[in-house]
Amino acid sequence: MATEIRMPQFGVSMETGTVAQWLKAEGDTVKAGDVLVILEAMKMENEIVAPQDGTVASVNVNKGDTVNSGDVLVSMN
Repeated sequence: MATEIRMPQFGVSMETGTVAQWLKAEGDTVKAGDVLVILEAMKMENEIVAPQDGTVASVNVNKGDTVNSGDVLVSMN
């Protein structure tokens, strides 16, 4: 079953961010703790990491996209 990695809410008022850089692509094998994507929010870069070992099944947003808290960024198997 796929695991969805969602955009977290980094602070009380921070509800959106921008995809700054993808470090992994569909089909890549990752280990727990590997950085998947870097998001910019409130003039800070935030790393989103893999919660478990697996394979990137789908990347749901592109570099430069604005995402909201709760949006699915990537799915892993």
